[in-house]
Amino acid sequence: MKELPTPTLDLSPIALPRGSLHPGGSALVPGGFSQEPVARPGAAGGLLVTWARHLDEVRQAQKLRYDVFAGEMGARLPLTVPGHDIDLFDDFCEHLLVRDVASGEVIGTYRVLTPAQAKRVGSFYSDTEFDLTRLRALRNDMVELGRSCVHRDHRQGGVIMALWGALADFMVSNQLHTMIGCASIPMQHDGPHGQVWGGHAAASIWHKLKDKHLASVEFHVRPRLPLPVDRLDTSLDVEPPALVKGYLRLGAKILGAPAWDPDFNAADLPLMMRLADLPARYRKHFLGA
Repeated sequence: MKELPTPTLDLSPIALPRGSLHPGGSALVPGGFSQEPVARPGAAGGLLVTWARHLDEVRQAQKLRYDVFAGEMGARLPLTVPGHDIDLFDDFCEHLLVRDVASGEVIGTYRVLTPAQAKRVGSFYSDTEFDLTRLRALRNDMVELGRSCVHRDHRQGGVIMALWGALADFMVSNQLHTMIGCASIPMQHDGPHGQVWGGHAAASIWHKLKDKHLASVEFHVRPRLPLPVDRLDTSLDVEPPALVKGYLRLGAKILGAPAWDPDFNAADLPLMMRLADLPARYRKHFLGA
């Protein structure tokens, strides 16, 4: 089985080929973060949170991603491996998994691209959708979160909380302070009177959230393929996706207007979360501070 980078070990030199192991083999880093699985309470006997160590574990995450993005959202994905969502960033990312203890099935996942690995691959994924020039001063301690998804039978909140707890440990242990990512709003979005098609829901959500949650101007980014919000209905009474609402409760800021991602059939909101901005209740829950 192909080994993959271990999230908490020293990052590989840039010269090493894709997918090379990080040097070393300890399960702990100086910051004290453990690689051992973490059992958390949850449905069906509990949840197990781990970082992928082998390609077969990453494949399980990629299969879940395909089922959610292609099967539910209608994304058009390249068939590198049939039934799996795979792109060129995967080999450079750390993959966080949540398993259902009873079944062993991967029911939730995130991928994390660290600053050093972003240099190896040449950019963050978000660079392909947004001009991130104004974030250049943050890049050395900024990680990118992406491809977040949860199995349709486990979307009651426990899986996301388990993922966020492990991500907080990862950030603190590696002395990283800022997270960025794209939060997707499907083009077929549930509204109070049935599904809303096209970009109208995304435009309405952007219009609803920007006054309260927009970052200060020095952090604004620009979409490379903007959603044409000025030509869409922004008055619809629709709620943001649960993940977006969760990010905003954690103190996340919206970095600008949404981009249109035709492959994923979604509008993407650029978001930034900083550990320093976590509200007190979440600092205590995730950081113990």
